[in-house]
Amino acid sequence: MTEAKYENLVFKVPQESEDYRECSGFVVGAIEKIIQGAMDENRNRIIINTNLKLGLPMENVNKIAGPFIEAWAYEVFSDVLADENNEYHLVNVEAGERLNMADLILQFKRRRKRRSSVTGNIDVKATSQDIKGSGKSPNITSFARIRTAYVKDPDLIFIILSIKHQVYSQRNRETQMMMGVMEIISFNAYDLKYLAEADLRYNPALGSGQIQIRDIHYVSQEIRTVWEFCQLLDRKCIASKKGFEGWYHYATRYGWVKGDNQT
Repeated sequence: MTEAKYENLVFKVPQESEDYRECSGFVVGAIEKIIQGAMDENRNRIIINTNLKLGLPMENVNKIAGPFIEAWAYEVFSDVLADENNEYHLVNVEAGERLNMADLILQFKRRRKRRSSVTGNIDVKATSQDIKGSGKSPNITSFARIRTAYVKDPDLIFIILSIKHQVYSQRNRETQMMMGVMEIISFNAYDLKYLAEADLRYNPALGSGQIQIRDIHYVSQEIRTVWEFCQLLDRKCIASKKGFEGWYHYATRYGWVKGDNQT
């Protein structure tokens, strides 16, 4: 019965531009090259000085890693931006505002049919090499928020940048202070819209629920349209304890359907 109710609704169907896939690939490729370049040039270490005799509390270091990794990524992209003639055509770098879905917003110059640029919204996820299971299944964003975002902007390019790090401590010979070193050792970047259905899950806890990745270190891709992705998200919400009624509440509240479509 739920499927029949869903199929009878009149949706606001988002449609991305013809070149969306090419633009997404361009953004992901540029991000990968920039991060890889920083690592190849040995710019992959974050130094954290502390006066703690035993150094950083290794068992809890994953709790503070996120902001450090985000700041590192911001600096890496900003360094590229400093060169106006950079090979990646990066023309703007912004840190996402508090409560924004994205941690970083990157804008690249690119010739298109109706635009001259392409924007990537980057969600930076830090995971620890030293702590088993750390950051393995992160919350990405609110279900209602991302579903609505794709309706408002069918060309939204939302990139997950997963960065794995390891941390160790060493003593500064001059000051005798313990120095923490957070070293970036690997990364992955991918468009959320193209993640395989099996890699995505819906957690009904917290508000409208959270979109999560089952294992951020091992993901597959499935090419789909933005409307197909919205339907995928809908199915996962409806299949949860929220059910059709819970999903329908969000659909009417956030304007995913047209007019009075009650069945």
